[in-house]
Amino acid sequence: MKTLINGLHHITAIASDAQRNVDFYVGVLGLRLIKKTVNFDAPDVYHLYYGDREGTPGSVLTFFPYAGLQRGRKGGGQLTYTAFSIPKASLAYWMDRLTSFGIPYSSPYSRFDESYLRFEDYDGMGIELVANQNDLRPGWDNGKIPLDYSIRGFYTATLNEFFIDKTIALLTDVMQHKLIAEETDLWRFEALKGGPGNYVDVKKSSKDVRALQGAGSVHHIAFSTDTDETQLEIREKLLTAGFHPTEVLDRNYFHSIYYREPGGILFEIATNPPGFTVDESLSELGTGLKLPEWYEARRSDIEAELPSLVSEAK
Repeated sequence: MKTLINGLHHITAIASDAQRNVDFYVGVLGLRLIKKTVNFDAPDVYHLYYGDREGTPGSVLTFFPYAGLQRGRKGGGQLTYTAFSIPKASLAYWMDRLTSFGIPYSSPYSRFDESYLRFEDYDGMGIELVANQNDLRPGWDNGKIPLDYSIRGFYTATLNEFFIDKTIALLTDVMQHKLIAEETDLWRFEALKGGPGNYVDVKKSSKDVRALQGAGSVHHIAFSTDTDETQLEIREKLLTAGFHPTEVLDRNYFHSIYYREPGGILFEIATNPPGFTVDESLSELGTGLKLPEWYEARRSDIEAELPSLVSEAK
């Protein structure tokens, strides 16, 4: 079978304060701030990207921080927990680190024979750290967190659904995922390339409240495809299956199509190229404010509206 979808590309969420968002994802979790740009539809709002050293697809978490935004609510019809992969021997390190920052976490849970911590960021977004020995990605050496303990990238993402059958059909019939494990009310699917960063968990949440979007909510989940051509192929498959993907949109660092899965969660298919070094060198990623061409004439006004940011691991 020709691979059209590799696995996860990025996840985009909403925050309430840009600096506190940086403080958490760079300062606490030790991710690299790889891009400072703006919401292409609202240039007075940052679009912040975090990931590994290069912003490799499958490691990138992004945020739109709207100052003072009210918190959202976890529930059905939402991606509720974003899970990162950590080395198996690093679980105790992360428990100590979270404690040192005063961040409450669950005692290690067990799921599919894996141990994981569950906690929330400063806006209440659900985060998990999954300890495993199957992830060979290098992570990011920020000089503060030992490389042997650093986050490798995404592990999985949990979709809370009131009704699961049509979502599962989309994943397996159109999006090239296969069922690899299941527990009570929880099913794990794997993309063709397999391994950490290529999983999606579907949780049946028929008794949940309906999710409300706000600070701490995930806006959309993006899946990776190799080229513009494979993106168009999967778009045709979606149209044939009765979905309504958008036209291809240029996001500077990738090209995107968007559509709603049957439970209402916004899905995206994003190309791997051109990548995050298209407008910054690898060593300079995340250091300057990068604007799309159509906003460059307004740069001075945009910069005046945006808060200054300090990015430093602790």
